[in-house]
Amino acid sequence: LSLPLCVSNQAEDTPLLRVMDSSTLSWHTRIKGFLICFILGFVLSMLGSALIFLPFGLTIFAILYTLGNCLALVSTCFLMGPLKQLERMFAPTRLVATIIMILALIMTLISVFVLGNKMLALVMVFVQFLAMTWYSLSYIPYARDAAKKCFESCIG
Repeated sequence: LSLPLCVSNQAEDTPLLRVMDSSTLSWHTRIKGFLICFILGFVLSMLGSALIFLPFGLTIFAILYTLGNCLALVSTCFLMGPLKQLERMFAPTRLVATIIMILALIMTLISVFVLGNKMLALVMVFVQFLAMTWYSLSYIPYARDAAKKCFESCIG
């Protein structure tokens, strides 16, 4: 389902509604939004990795890595819009990877903030990485097949 989020009435046209429908943003603005979110997400993930050996570093790493992945997902909303992004995320070919990725994001934060379990948080970060990789490969034709063959050749 694709519902129009921008109302044609000028009085109700707000910046939030324009962001919700990427087609109302110029291509230049959409690219800038994508790059800002994607680069910031990458920087947060790398910063978390750099701080992992500090006191409380594992906790900081899990939080920053999770926020970085969330920003990377948000970045693509600028290119296609949030509704289309959600439609594509929950398409049958990505459904399992999306659910695992979202659960891993949530479980990482629960592991850190609620359970205080650093090792579980680290496991969830690893699951995030695998799920995000598998999810991302689904956008590249035949990439999942190539990844499977590569993995199979490495194991057997």
